[in-house]
Amino acid sequence: MNKTILTLVAVVLLFNCSTAQKITKEQPIDKAVVKASMIKALEWQEAHPIFAIAPTDWTAGAYYTGVTRAHKATNDMMYMAALKNQAYWNNWQTYNRLHHADDVAISYSYLYIDMVDNRKNFVDLEPTKKFLDAHLYEDDVWKAGNRKNEMGQTILWWWCDALFMAPPVLNLYAKHTNQPKYLDEMHKFYMQTYNQLYDEEEQLFARDMRFVWTGSDKDSKEPNGKKVFWSRGNGWVIAGLALILDDMPTDYEHRPFYEKLYKEMASKILAIQPEDGLWRTSLLSPESYNHGEVSGSGFHTFALAWGINNGLLDKKHIPAVKKAWHAIAACQHDDGRVGWVQNIGAFPEPASANSWQNFGTGAFLMAGSEVLKLN
Repeated sequence: MNKTILTLVAVVLLFNCSTAQKITKEQPIDKAVVKASMIKALEWQEAHPIFAIAPTDWTAGAYYTGVTRAHKATNDMMYMAALKNQAYWNNWQTYNRLHHADDVAISYSYLYIDMVDNRKNFVDLEPTKKFLDAHLYEDDVWKAGNRKNEMGQTILWWWCDALFMAPPVLNLYAKHTNQPKYLDEMHKFYMQTYNQLYDEEEQLFARDMRFVWTGSDKDSKEPNGKKVFWSRGNGWVIAGLALILDDMPTDYEHRPFYEKLYKEMASKILAIQPEDGLWRTSLLSPESYNHGEVSGSGFHTFALAWGINNGLLDKKHIPAVKKAWHAIAACQHDDGRVGWVQNIGAFPEPASANSWQNFGTGAFLMAGSEVLKLN
């Protein structure tokens, strides 16, 4: 199916994520309604488990990061019950690719449980430690630059999504265990990805080296001539930045770099927000798939609201965040399912009212968790 047909299908399927946005975008935030919608999303997702590879993979990691942030914001035991249940049945394990950032994302939830649960010997962080030590300190072909292909697998975190998966875990692990060496290692590998994938002109991240435009590759540009910047890919990065800054010591020597990067990306994301509130899957070519998408938009909304709540963004941006939240909320079905989530991928593609993934629910919960704190 070609791109034109896919676009037409997406437009035909557009439902309340177009009309409801226009109606609700000026409404105030009703925190009771936000909390209720978040619980409905949790309940539906828990009743409809899904994962890409295993219950400990990156999709579950992103989802339960959302559950973690929801509990942190509300202290509702429904979220903690979900967190503990999945951790227990996972036996506190990561997934098994020790040099792939995706496979430790689930540990963010384990670390959080250990930080708030007072029972000794309940949480087992040994699998997380084993993963992190292997990930950072064992030799691997990616770190040695011996596995080069079209995606640019010459560094450990060769795709921008990785900046959500591993760095927040490393940062939180360093904080929780009082071992700053893990934070220093995180920064070292983060800079590799930044130097390879960050576009200083556009202030956005290419997903991987296939989309780093060299001036000769026509495939790395959109039909409108703009570079390809994937909404969810950049959502992973800016949401990961908010998570990192939330736990990073205020006096950490490299913190100014992360704050500067956060502010640059936030400024760009705000500048290109569509009028209806939802970002398109292709950030600089919104006409390619001219409908909103919830996973990227949820991560953007979380990060922007977090910045306002923590003084990194001016409160004048609250209306933009409120508009985004109302648009996201309009994409939730009556049963709690969160629709309009682009399926698993690596570049801009369409979504539909009935496309959902657990990481989309995670983005929804993350966005709600910070919107609740807005004044």
